[in-house]
Amino acid sequence: MKKIILKIDGMSCSACSNHIEKYLNKQKGVIDASVNLVMGQALIHYEDDIDIKTLGKYINESGYTYKGIYDEKKETKKDKNKKYLIILSLLIIVIMYISMSHMLNIPTIPLLNMMNHPINYATCLCLLSIPYLIYGKDIIIKGIKNIIHKSPNMDTLVTIGVLVSFTYSLVNMILIILGHHTLVKNLYFESVCMIILFIKIGRYIDKNSKEKTKEAIKELVKVTPESALLKTKQGEKEITIDEVKIGDILIVKPGMKVAVDGEITTGKAHFDESFITGESTPTKKEQGQKIVAGSINYDGIVEYKAEKIGPKSTISEMIHLVLEASNSKMPISKIADKVSFYFTPIIITISIITFITYLILGTPLNTSITSMVTVLLVACPCALGLATPLAIVISIGSSAQKGILIKTSETLELASHINTIVFDKTGTLTYGTLNISKIYNYSQYNEKELLNIVANIETNSTHPISQALSNYKTKELKITNYKELIGLGITAQINDKIYYIGNSKNIKNIKKEYKKDEETLSKKGNSIIYVVENNNIIGLIGVKDIIKEDSKRTIKKLKELGYDIIMLTGDNETTANIISQELGITKVISNVMPNEKTNYIKKIQAEGKKVMMVGDGINDAPSLTTADIGVSFKNSTDIATNSSNVIITNNKIEKIITFIKIGKKTLKNIKQNLFWAFIYNILMIPIAIGLFKKIGIEINPMIATCTMMLSSLCVVFNALRLKKI
Repeated sequence: MKKIILKIDGMSCSACSNHIEKYLNKQKGVIDASVNLVMGQALIHYEDDIDIKTLGKYINESGYTYKGIYDEKKETKKDKNKKYLIILSLLIIVIMYISMSHMLNIPTIPLLNMMNHPINYATCLCLLSIPYLIYGKDIIIKGIKNIIHKSPNMDTLVTIGVLVSFTYSLVNMILIILGHHTLVKNLYFESVCMIILFIKIGRYIDKNSKEKTKEAIKELVKVTPESALLKTKQGEKEITIDEVKIGDILIVKPGMKVAVDGEITTGKAHFDESFITGESTPTKKEQGQKIVAGSINYDGIVEYKAEKIGPKSTISEMIHLVLEASNSKMPISKIADKVSFYFTPIIITISIITFITYLILGTPLNTSITSMVTVLLVACPCALGLATPLAIVISIGSSAQKGILIKTSETLELASHINTIVFDKTGTLTYGTLNISKIYNYSQYNEKELLNIVANIETNSTHPISQALSNYKTKELKITNYKELIGLGITAQINDKIYYIGNSKNIKNIKKEYKKDEETLSKKGNSIIYVVENNNIIGLIGVKDIIKEDSKRTIKKLKELGYDIIMLTGDNETTANIISQELGITKVISNVMPNEKTNYIKKIQAEGKKVMMVGDGINDAPSLTTADIGVSFKNSTDIATNSSNVIITNNKIEKIITFIKIGKKTLKNIKQNLFWAFIYNILMIPIAIGLFKKIGIEINPMIATCTMMLSSLCVVFNALRLKKI
């Protein structure tokens, strides 16, 4: 199975996206297709034996235009229609003056006076409406195509309204020329112009508003530089990003951006990776460590080997994760999709019934037509179609900027239903690596000097505890007579002093105060390291896996919010209890294997609970997949290969609270959007039919078009509030 994101042009409402989606899913070789109205894209999962050209053909066959494979670097294009919109907006002033000056008691143009020169008046308005019909030909063509394809949409409603109004006016104009001058009051050419103009203005504003929802994706695209500095035998050479090959040695200087993902071969520097991690604090990187394309070098000259380029780079993986999530659908969107599918045919039926009813009641033909056109134009499937995808695009893009990658939009909705959060311990609540938690210094050395002695001796060992201690080396010391004592520790010599670093088994006659300090460290879950110089104990070091600095406040906040918190760990009961007590977690399940974790999650799910599993993404893969939502932590160079639904791209566990907040706000926003879209139609359609004329409430086609446009904009602006989360 393969998957791809394709660009589609011509969609104007949810009926469009629903039709394309339904058509694609019926085609041979298409496993699943999801069409996004806001992004103008289709995420297609398809079989290996069909090609992209065939998929493009399917899109064209559905009545819309295939625009190629999505390329994030070609997404910023100017709207060529803007100048036509300005010209026709100015021209509409002239048209409205000609058609309405007699009603407003202002001077009329003598030769275009409707009463004195009805033929001139009718002919002029007809000719002036032609540019609007040409400008709106895309709407009319799509509207007719959608009738042919049996998938009527918003364009169909507008097309019927415009063509009925224009045809009726054209027939009356011909009759006026033939001598029936009294029909001059039954012309609606200005309404045709105004309807098309309002629709175009609405779509222009709507398009610009939608573009704001894509800002997070655009920002991700912009982070990578256009060029790179290549190291050659002749010296430095600037090349374009497309010329970089895997294995090339590149140079990044202070203030420059890293061109591609790679590994540092020479030098060290601090790098700003905030676009991935969401953290503004620069990270120190040196030889052997990975750096990511787009990160900014603050303070050193670094050479690095190119490893991931083009679509395989971290930033490209991020963009595609965000896009795929934006193109997936939340369960709540099925409501809007179902309504939209039946909406347009129902509106067409209502408009026809309105027209026939008015004629039966003896209403004049022009009034009956006006009422029918008003019903067609006031209905707004567009607002329904925008309600869900706009909110999804904004929320997922905003989450990515905060260092939270959400793989599917369904996950956002599920976040509102979670009531139980299960945490792994090692690498999740704790850092997953041994660190010094406490030092008792009994020597004449200061703490830094003592640690430097220990670090120099421990450097040659591969023991996990030694690796934790060796990081504290500040000055190189000459080590001789180095020897590892299996199960005990290390002995070595520095100048004329003999050192032993290890446990108490190799030490005799330990003083009571040292024993007391050892007991204190042991009770807190530390591994104990004695430092002995010439048979004298000069230090006692406690080493343990330290709790992350934000774990305690995150657990406290989640408990305050009412979540049931459980620690599920493979560690022994003693260590698990020590950590859980410090964090305030009362439910602890210890000594469990990965498959047992999975079974435990299934067990609590069987009790009717919605479970979020938070783990490090390695041993926890099965349980992350089993949980309703799996959340894992990944470093900035390991994003793509993950079994979780949510990836936090830094080590901040408190981002879980942010994710839950975004999920709840998004679902609430979608419900508000759907409510507004539904209530608008419930209120406006009866008014358009004319049910409230007796109490003075009625609208004409032009007002109907304006209100339809405003309803869509209300949904857009409400969704844009999510950017403030």
